[in-house]
Amino acid sequence: MDHLLHLVHVKILAADLLSLTIQHTSPPAFLRCGRTVARAELVGIVVSRDRREKFLRFVIDDGTGCVPCILWLNHQYLNASTSSGLSESDPTAEIALKMSEEVRLGTLLRVRGKITTYRGAIQITVRDVVVEKDPNSEVLHWLQCVRLAKECYDLPPSSGQDGT
Repeated sequence: MDHLLHLVHVKILAADLLSLTIQHTSPPAFLRCGRTVARAELVGIVVSRDRREKFLRFVIDDGTGCVPCILWLNHQYLNASTSSGLSESDPTAEIALKMSEEVRLGTLLRVRGKITTYRGAIQITVRDVVVEKDPNSEVLHWLQCVRLAKECYDLPPSSGQDGT
C-alpha cells in the first residue's frame, strides 16, 4: 500500500505539507517519510484572496501554517493534464467559477488538489473546494491527520516496496 499513497488526497496539516521534501525532478515529486505524496486535502480559514482573469489565488490557514492555493479559471491548463484531453464544451470552467465564488475571506473551506510548486514554494493547485458549515470539521480534520500520520503516513516504508 506504500506505493499507492501518491494516488490519493492525503489529509494533511499545513505545517506538514509545507515541510515536505521536494525532489527536483520533472515534474517535481514531494516526499513524506520516504513516500511520494502528490495530492493533499486541507481544512482551514481563507485569510487572503486575489482574483485574476485566469485564476484565483488564495491562502488557507489551518492554525499550523498558511498554504497558498491556486484555482485555475481557464481550464485549458487542467484539461491538458487529463487523459481525455480537451472537451468540446468546458463544464469544468463553469464549476471552477462557482467554486471561486465560494472562496471568501474568513470562510472555513475543505480544499483538495495537486501539490505543486511556484517560484520554489509549495502550493496546492485546487481540484475542488467545499465550504464547511460545521466548525467542528476543522478539529475533526486535525484529529484525522494525527491518526493517519501515526498509523499510515509516517510509518517506515515496508521492505520490498520502494515508496514511490
